[in-house]
Amino acid sequence: MKFDFAKTMLASASAIAICSTGALAQDDSEDDRRSSVSAIMDVIQVTATKRQDAENVQDVPISITAFNSASLDALNMRDLESLSYTMPNVTLDDIATSRGTANFAIRGLGVNSSIPSIDPTVGVFIDGVYMGYNGGLVFDMFDLDSIEVLRGPQGLLFGRNTTGGAIVINTGSPTDELTWAGRVGMEGPIDDDRGSWARTFQGYVSGPIVEGVLNGRLGAYRNDDDGYFTNLYDGSDHGANEATIIRGSLEWFPSDNLTILGKLERSTGEGDGPSTQNRGLFERDTFDISIDERGFYESEAWLASLRADLDVSWGDGTITNIVGYRDSEGSSYGDIDSTPGFFFHSGSETVQEQFSNELRYAGTFGNLDLTTGVYYFDQEIRYTETRDLPTVSAAGFFGGGQQDHTVFGVFGQVDYSFTPNFIGSFGLRYSREEKEAGITYVRPRPACSVVDGTCPTSGTNPFVPGENNGFTDSDEWTNVTPKVGFQYFPSENTNIYGNYTRGFRSGGYNFRITAPAPFEAIVAANGGQIAFDEETVDSYEIGLRHQTEDGRGQFSLGAYMTEVEDMQREVNASDPTAGVVQTILNTADATITGLEFEGRYAITENFLIMANLGLIDAEYDAVRFNISADPGGLVDGDDLALALPRVPESTWGIGFIHDLDLGDNGSISSRVNYQYRDRVAYTDSNFGWIQEAGMLDANLTWYTPVDGLEVSIFGRNLLDEVQAGGDTQLPFGGNVAPLFGLAGLNDGVDQPFGAYPAVGTLSPLKPGRTVGFELTISR
Repeated sequence: MKFDFAKTMLASASAIAICSTGALAQDDSEDDRRSSVSAIMDVIQVTATKRQDAENVQDVPISITAFNSASLDALNMRDLESLSYTMPNVTLDDIATSRGTANFAIRGLGVNSSIPSIDPTVGVFIDGVYMGYNGGLVFDMFDLDSIEVLRGPQGLLFGRNTTGGAIVINTGSPTDELTWAGRVGMEGPIDDDRGSWARTFQGYVSGPIVEGVLNGRLGAYRNDDDGYFTNLYDGSDHGANEATIIRGSLEWFPSDNLTILGKLERSTGEGDGPSTQNRGLFERDTFDISIDERGFYESEAWLASLRADLDVSWGDGTITNIVGYRDSEGSSYGDIDSTPGFFFHSGSETVQEQFSNELRYAGTFGNLDLTTGVYYFDQEIRYTETRDLPTVSAAGFFGGGQQDHTVFGVFGQVDYSFTPNFIGSFGLRYSREEKEAGITYVRPRPACSVVDGTCPTSGTNPFVPGENNGFTDSDEWTNVTPKVGFQYFPSENTNIYGNYTRGFRSGGYNFRITAPAPFEAIVAANGGQIAFDEETVDSYEIGLRHQTEDGRGQFSLGAYMTEVEDMQREVNASDPTAGVVQTILNTADATITGLEFEGRYAITENFLIMANLGLIDAEYDAVRFNISADPGGLVDGDDLALALPRVPESTWGIGFIHDLDLGDNGSISSRVNYQYRDRVAYTDSNFGWIQEAGMLDANLTWYTPVDGLEVSIFGRNLLDEVQAGGDTQLPFGGNVAPLFGLAGLNDGVDQPFGAYPAVGTLSPLKPGRTVGFELTISR
């Protein structure tokens, strides 16, 4: 009965909004009513430029999409990944083989990996602190002040590993007035053959502790999910997840010109391993899984930041210092062969600890705005991988790596107003990075743990005579990041900007070497260089932002060209001995060009239309490795013709928000949004693909007459589109299907050589259609 009610209400959301588009605007006596349209159209202040004060997003000279807490609520966004379906050329995916591990891509620059030594192309910054490890970053958006998504290289102000862009997340800060909020909700499948519903509880309280001197905030979040999928192997629900977050913060005002803000967060999670589908057994447009190993994951982390802002008379500026610390650990085990049999299961354990400090100054001297600073980052990370392949070896595969990673940077940017409406921007950043690593090849050997320090990196492997255990090595990179740009305001409401900048993605080491002989051959061919090298990105961009005179419309348009040199890729290949071989190489040079549009227009004060469009054209300019897996082993035209991974040719979306005044009964806000994403190649060889998807979301919120009380129902992925976190080829699948009474599909598509080079896939699935409701109360 509850399912039928939810379906009816979700369908009603569109009908109510469409039938009500002619509703009169609220009169002045009703201005205090909750309005989702005004929440979206209100001025959003952003911090990404690191200026002395936050700036109106319409006035900044970079390609950025920003959300504050009110707009996130109006859009009913509850997790970071869902933001992918509101922006052009942005993909904020969880890799799904390791829950919460970010594999973000912006403008065609992204990663496909859960290997913790691989640095991102899209940097994530929480309260000003760079996250050095991708694990645990795809989280629910609990108690946030804002999210700012910056496209293109952002290396000048944000440093390395932001060649695709940066995600700037600001969590809730203490307030000087007492406020509190609580929310409970349920969400789950409406299909009878799917799993169970999830329950969410969250809340916070914020206010003064000592009036005018000390404010505090305390929040808590809990999610219990029994699993969206049904495992056909035993009929059980799969995909269970339990997550808890406790976050506290204090803001101290020791003097009129000094503010100190400290935040501390504790997060834990546990649940099932990945819900993996083998597309040698099941059609790729189904949610069918059948795995004999439930698997598990466990994670826990501490995240702390301490920010001090000191106002100084010099340039009427502000000195800011941000200290960051993160300590995280996690373990997992999953059914990698994704079949009802035991062919390839794998586990991992990761521990990471990082410390960072950024000291910067921002001030104004007449026509000149100056932002400058120094940055230090240090990280230690250790990773153990186990592989169980009983048909290959009775002994388990053990190995992994450890790494010490240090970065130092100094940066400066000058913005000079040549005229009141023309500004030139000039900046440089110098950085030096060093990595020291110890790698143990992942091969059959007596059980050992890199995390515990029992896996050797030298000597020979007793299971494979003459084969080395691994190696130790160190490398260093230094470079300069320039930026030159302009900003022109032909009118008060129009902002035209252009930029050239360069960015770098860190070189490093592969923690997951399962084929030592080919790896050592590559090292020898590279003159003994063990580390893979940096990736360099040059970007040219021009953009426009415009707001209509009446304030009803906001539009942004941008065009860019990105030149990538020494593209850093994880090349995946099916292997009958190791299951999958992952080799990290500087494979190619490429050029990526694109267009982006975002716009919103309020047809009436209570009806808003939103739209976005992203187009990308990406081509290899040169290829230096046989990424096509051509049996001839040669680099040729087949390689140059391949599609770059994680590059959708088009993304577009359209939606609306409508507010309906109910008089004494409150008001109703309805939202419907459709976002399309083209299919993308997942592997460099183009043997693996993520299919196209059209995501339809809707929600209906009743702002009741009771002050602060809201009731919402919503639906996500209402078209039930199948999406996977990956599509990696395996030597297990169609060839073993008869063992389980299955026909086997071997349904490879778009293969450049006709014959599918593997008989199955590792394709961890994302949930399909879900509906839910929420009850929120706030003061």
